[in-house]
Amino acid sequence: MKTFRFAAAGDNCIDRFQPPLSQSLVGGNAVNVAVQLARLGHVSYYFGAVGPDPAGWRMRHLLADNGVDVTHMRERFGVTAYTEIDVLPSGDRVFTFEDFGVCAGYEPDADEIAVLKTMDHVHIGWMDDGGVLRRTLADAGISVSQDVSVNADPVNLGTEGLTIAFASAGDDDAMAEGLLRRLLECGVPLAVVTRGSKGAMVGDGRQTVSIGIRPVEVVDTTGAGDSFIAGFLAARIAGLPLPDCLAAGRDRAALTCMHVGGFPQLLQSL
Repeated sequence: MKTFRFAAAGDNCIDRFQPPLSQSLVGGNAVNVAVQLARLGHVSYYFGAVGPDPAGWRMRHLLADNGVDVTHMRERFGVTAYTEIDVLPSGDRVFTFEDFGVCAGYEPDADEIAVLKTMDHVHIGWMDDGGVLRRTLADAGISVSQDVSVNADPVNLGTEGLTIAFASAGDDDAMAEGLLRRLLECGVPLAVVTRGSKGAMVGDGRQTVSIGIRPVEVVDTTGAGDSFIAGFLAARIAGLPLPDCLAAGRDRAALTCMHVGGFPQLLQSL
C-alpha cells in the first residue's frame, strides 16, 4: 500500500459523559480523522489548538501515541475544548453543553499553511474561520475535504474550494438525497452523505453510489462518522473507484462501533 501525507485541521474535544458514567474521552472530528489515518498506516498530521491544562496534555500525548504528528498542535491561553454529554436510559446521547475553548478563533499561521500545502490531502473539521483555510489551500491546488455537518454557523458553512464535502443526513432517505443534490449544485466535485443505520452515498454529478452498513455488535457509535471519512479518504486519494471508497469507509466505521470512542483509548474518570 502506498503511503500518503494527510493533515487534519480544526477541532479537538474532551467528551465528558456526565453521571452515572462520569468518564471522559478524547475526540473531535479533525482529531478522530487524523488518528484513523495514522492507524491506517499513512503519515498523518494534526493542526489545532489546546490549552495549557491537563486536557491539552492528554490530547497531545494520546495523538502522538497513536502515530499522529503533533508538531503543529499549538498551545493557546485558555481551556481545551470540551463537551458535556448526558446518556439517556435508551442509550441515546444528549449534548448538554459545549465550550469550544481555544479551538475558537484558531487559524494556522503562514508557516503552518506552508506545511499544509505539502500534503496529499487536508481534511478540515470544525473551524470558525469563515472558510479562509479551505479557500487558501484550494487556491494552491491542494485537495481539501470538510465535514460540513459539524459547522452550525452559516458563516462557516460554505463549500467553496472543497474537493470532497462530507455531510450527515441520519436515516431519512429523502433528506440524504436532497443534501447530496444541494452539495453538487453548489459546485462540490464529490459529495458524500452518511445515512446512519442505512449506510452512505456518494455522488459526483455523473453517478451516485450507495452502500449499506456492515453489521457488527455495536458498543458505541462515537466517532464512527469520522472513521468513515478517514477510510473513504485513504481509498479516494489512492485512486480507488467510488464503490471501493464507500466500502473502505463503511468498514472503518464498523470497527469503531465495536469500541468506546472515536479510536481505542482508556476512559478517564471526571
